Parts: sequence; C-alpha cells; structure tokens
Amino acid sequence: MSEQKSEREFLPVNIAVLTVSDTRTLDDDKSGDTLVDRIAGAGHELAAREIVPDDRDAIVAKLEEWIADPEVDVVLSTGGTGVTGRDVTPEAFASVYEKEIAGFGELFRMLSYEKIGTSTIQSRATAGVAGGTYLFALPGSPGACRDAWDDILVHQLDYRFMPCNFVELMPRLMEG
Repeated sequence: MSEQKSEREFLPVNIAVLTVSDTRTLDDDKSGDTLVDRIAGAGHELAAREIVPDDRDAIVAKLEEWIADPEVDVVLSTGGTGVTGRDVTPEAFASVYEKEIAGFGELFRMLSYEKIGTSTIQSRATAGVAGGTYLFALPGSPGACRDAWDDILVHQLDYRFMPCNFVELMPRLMEG
C-alpha cells in the first residue's frame, strides 16, 4: 500500500484534460469537471482543457499537440473507452504510445469491479507514455473519473507517495 512521506516536498504536475464526446460541451461536461476539480484539489496545475469528437484522427491530433507541449506532463481523457462503434479512444491512444502502462487498465477494472461488478468489463481504460508525457484514457462517467483519480492517480501523481510513483520517473522518461 502506498504511503505518503511528509519529508518529501509536493511537486505539482501540469495536467491537460481531454473529453471525448460528440455531445458534451464545457457547460455539461461533468466528467471533465470532476477531473478538473480533483486536479486543483490535489494542488496540480490545469495545463489545458478541450473537448473533441469521437473521432480517432481528432483524438490523435490533440494528443500529439499536447505530447509536443513541454507545459503538459500528463493527459487525462474521459470518454470513448467502451465497446460501441464510436468508442475509439483506446485505439487513438495506442497509436501514439511509445510504451503502454498495461497495469493501469487492469488495476482500474479491478477497483471498478468492487463498485459496479461485472459491468467493468465494458471499460477499455488504458494508459501509456509518449514523448515524456503520461497518457491516461478513462471512461466517460463522473464515477469512473472519481475512481481512477481517487484510487490510483492521486497517489501516482504525488511525489510524496512511496514506494514509487510516476512523478519521480518523469526525469527518466526520455532516456535512450
């Protein structure tokens, strides 16, 4: 179990939020709002926030833009991770990954199972790294965003949590 080490200084991370939806706007994007609230509550910086349609090319273009931006350390997306015909977020993310973080999706579904039972199998939540940027694709519900943040990301994006976390690995992501 992770443990916070108070002798370590908190290091804020720059996080971009991407909502993948054909119907949402900033006025009714509850999942995006959930992530933005948690990012701010944890002391991190919101680097950017956008909504793109359920379109693989549009998702890839936004990911590539943010991967190239040195002011974005992490991208959190919400939406498009299901199994319907319009759900293409995992495919878009996979096309830009340099390395997949397979354990993220596995852990998310395990934790989600405790809350929603076998319905969690419909989630294709995924994560990876590209260009020194962490990429996390979350389901499009506020509950799923809360679960991913509260049960996984709040710890892994906090340098004070031990035995290890994603933040302490950031300087080494671009090693050759």
